[in-house]
Amino acid sequence: MASFDPSAFPVPAPADPSDEVVREFGPLLRIYKSGRIERPLVPPPVAPGRDPATGVESKDVALAGGACSVRLYLPPVAADTTAKLPVVVYVHGGGFVAESAASPHYHRFLNALASSCPALGVSVEYRLAPEHPLPAGYDDCLAALKWALSAAADADPWLAAHGDLSRVFLAGDSAGANICHHLAMHPDIIQAGGGAKLKGAVMIHPWFWGSEAVGEEPREPAFRAMGAGLWFFSCPGATSMDDPRMNPMAPGAPPLGKLACERVLVCAAEGDFLRWRGRAYAEAVAKARGCALGGENNAGGGGVELMETAGEGHVFYLFKPDCDKAKEMLDKIVAFINAP
Repeated sequence: MASFDPSAFPVPAPADPSDEVVREFGPLLRIYKSGRIERPLVPPPVAPGRDPATGVESKDVALAGGACSVRLYLPPVAADTTAKLPVVVYVHGGGFVAESAASPHYHRFLNALASSCPALGVSVEYRLAPEHPLPAGYDDCLAALKWALSAAADADPWLAAHGDLSRVFLAGDSAGANICHHLAMHPDIIQAGGGAKLKGAVMIHPWFWGSEAVGEEPREPAFRAMGAGLWFFSCPGATSMDDPRMNPMAPGAPPLGKLACERVLVCAAEGDFLRWRGRAYAEAVAKARGCALGGENNAGGGGVELMETAGEGHVFYLFKPDCDKAKEMLDKIVAFINAP
């Protein structure tokens, strides 16, 4: 990731000198000879509760089956109105191997998002590789989305009293945005409610890849392979970086016109090596819908928009939440969710 210094996460000396690192993916994941796993980038989790900065209340809810849970976020405006709020189902990033809905970065962002919209947030805590290889993470997030969309959500008083299930949005960053695409293409979601669609999807710095470069991506085979290394590790059943789950624009991938959401917002960052992939995805979705791609001064005719942030790197808004560019991106997402 471009927004932090990996040197801030040195490899600690193991108790057993023979317990050496045998596999490493930047600061996201280290695997030792003994089988011990470290995730140096991930700070200690934070508990739910009332956020003093925004007044947003949060709580954790375990879903049936016990494989995953969600952290719900309720803005203070909910106490003063009977009007229903949009529901934002958020999927965190972390390369399928790291991070958590309880991470301070994501907890802070969901508090800000829920307060700013205002919206009822549903942040998914899903199983991670390598302990739980893909498709476990995809399956958990699908179960959470179905829970939010279904009558089962009535079991939770916050969703029952305050959630508008006609305005459900998907949102996620990096690997989480990848999962959001997978969910919006899943037959169970496409067919939900006799073909009813999600209101929208927000793809922040989506992690897609492929054997062929797009835009100004490096074309060297070694770089292509490096960009897919964590994908193959997380999804041992995958045989190609053009697997539709990693490359939704690959030949033979399900048609992007089936994406089960009325509108799509893709966010990209100039300093992110995934920038060109995100732009290509937004262009491909717009083309599949037969519309122009919207941007800063053009909303687009088919509900597909692209926001590109200059001078910033991958998921910068999590590490620099108070910078002007992070506030601009939040404002854009809020406007997208609140648009008619």
